[in-house]
Parts: sequence; C-alpha cells; structure tokens
Amino acid sequence: MEHFTQSPTDAAFVQDPYAFYDRLRAAGPLVVWADYDMPVAASHTVVSALLRDRRFGREDPFPPPRPAHQAGFWAIEDHSMLELEPPRHTTLRAQVMRAFTSRRVTALAPEIEALSHQLIDEFPAGEFDLLDAFARPLPVRVIARLLGVPEEDAPLLLAWSNAMVGMYQARRTRADEFAAATAATEFTTYLHDIFKHPQPESLIEQLLIVAQEGKLSRAEVTATCVLLLNAGHEATVHTLGNGIAGLIGMGLWGAPVTPDLVEEVLRHDPPLHMFTRYALADVTVQGHDFRRGDRVGLLLGAANRDPAVYAAPDRFDPARFPDAPTSTSFGAGLHFCLGAPLARLELLHGLRALATRYPTLRMTVPPRYAAIYHFHGLERLHVRAD
Repeated sequence: MEHFTQSPTDAAFVQDPYAFYDRLRAAGPLVVWADYDMPVAASHTVVSALLRDRRFGREDPFPPPRPAHQAGFWAIEDHSMLELEPPRHTTLRAQVMRAFTSRRVTALAPEIEALSHQLIDEFPAGEFDLLDAFARPLPVRVIARLLGVPEEDAPLLLAWSNAMVGMYQARRTRADEFAAATAATEFTTYLHDIFKHPQPESLIEQLLIVAQEGKLSRAEVTATCVLLLNAGHEATVHTLGNGIAGLIGMGLWGAPVTPDLVEEVLRHDPPLHMFTRYALADVTVQGHDFRRGDRVGLLLGAANRDPAVYAAPDRFDPARFPDAPTSTSFGAGLHFCLGAPLARLELLHGLRALATRYPTLRMTVPPRYAAIYHFHGLERLHVRAD
C-alpha cells in the first residue's frame, strides 16, 4: 500500500480536503494515512463494503488504559450504542427503536417547520451569523422537544454537546479531555433530575418505561439521550451550514428545496468525514492482512465524491437523485444512523423555510471551515437576509 502524509489540522486541508481524497482514491482501494498510522478507504465501493462488513466494528478488542481525568466521558460512552457491537448493540438498538419510532419522528414535521419560521422571525437586522441564529438552535431545540427536556435549556445542551464531541477531533488537547469529562458528568446529573419527573409521552418517558421492564439499564438510557443530542445536533448543524454556504456560493440559492436537494446536500459536503472501525478478527480485505484490533479509517467525505459512482462529483446536482447510489453520510449496515429520518426532516423543512422567506440570502464574508476533523463544518456563516 502507498503511504500518504497529510496533517488533518493543516489550514489548506481543513478548507478543502477533497483534493487529498482524490489522491488517496487514485492510489488504490486501501492506502496508509501516515498521520493516523492506519489504512484508509476512500472509494464509495470499499467504504460501503466495510461499513457493512461484520468482521469490523466500533469496539476496540484491546482498549488502551484510560486516564483518570477522562472517566466522566467514558462513563457515558461505554454504554452508547454507537460504540457497541452485538449482542449488546442488537438488544440496545431494538429497545431504543421502540421509543424512537418513525411515527414519532414524522409527527415532528409541522413543529420543525413552525420552529424554522419562528427562528427566522427573530433574525437581527443587517449582518449576522446564520449558524448562531438558525443552524445551531434548530436541531437542538427539536431534540429537546423530542426528549422532553426544557427548551430554554438549549444553551446548556449545546455547551455540553460541543465539549463532548471535542474528544473526537484531531486537535484534541488534555484541556479538551477535561472539558469533555466535566460536560459528561454535568449532563448525566441534569438528565437524572429530568428522569425523576419525565414529561408525559416524551422520548425520555418511553425509554424509562423500557428500563422499568428490565430491558435497558439507567446508564443505557442516559447514554442514549446524550447520543441523540450529540450526534443529531452536531451533524445537522454542520450539514445546514455547509449546505447553505455551498448553495449560495454556487449561485443555486433559491432552487426548490426537495428531498433530492437534501440528499445532494448530504452527499456533496457531509458533516462527518472519517468513521474508524476495528478488525474483530484476523481478516484479509482488498489484499491487506488485518490483525485483530487493527484500525481502518472509512473516509465518508471521499466516498461521496467518488467519480466512479457520481458523475462530475464536485458539481452540486440534485438531479442525480434518486437514481444515484445513496451517499455514505449516515453510514451503513449495523451502525446506520438512527437519527437519519429526523435529520432529513430538519434539513428539508429548515432549508425550505429559509429559502422561501429569504430567496436572496447572501454571504457577507467568505465562509471558513473549522479545524475540527473528523467533523467538517464552518466556523461561522455571516449573511445578510435583506
């Protein structure tokens, strides 16, 4: 395999990782990204296959010792279905799906639309940051309503979420680890207070009913609530920001917001660019011998720009769907994103409301991506909504 060196915090890479992905993809089905000291896959075919390959999983067979200052963070993450494999993952996901039903999610559509218009009504005059005014509050307030936590606590939830996801960023420091552990501990205390008097018919109430039946532990209920907030909020914020900036920058703002346009937003500039898996046994894939515990990086952003699958992949083209293959933005297989239907609803109704109310929305400052790899999202999005 060829070896490539590319710092994930390099300024040029942060602003445009796709040129590097093209080099990786051209070099073969698997290459070594030296900065991560592991093989990575950049083609749609190989990434999709490995996402579905049950010989690879999220649980490290040989987890390293965890520093004491991270204990609060892992007290939650060790019970998160995102980090688990069967049989525990199977049981946990099945029970969570009893509460997080498609009917419950679909019923949120009118609320998402109304909340989008409410946020737009509150836009300040002149120039402002659309991330703060729209992209950040929309998904966190939707999740708060779904879970059954006070909507006025959204700033707290945002702060805890931002601190916890910092554990997965390439530029993570010891201070970030302390912040993540503290946020996780505070979030747990907050949720346990909510659990004492759950809001009727809320997702938390449904999860607690399942727990009372002995099919979920209290730790699993806590971890599921945190996961729904962190994963759903972080990804949707970045997708909204990237999508709006991309549409405006390409002169496409004002196009009809359809489900196909949402799929193209998700494909063209996704919020998560790398998903790491561990070999659960000795296995040979694409000519490479993996030993149990070896890592492989699945580059979702690269797979979504694969010219072997998407014609002119750098071009934003909603017309390619529904005939084009589904993007890898929500993963695939066992760990396919539980919140995908909700994210699609938020993107559809949020973008539609914004485009309807402000068809001439324009950026006042060129957008810049934040150095938060493996995530991919903007630092800010300054606009005028005249």
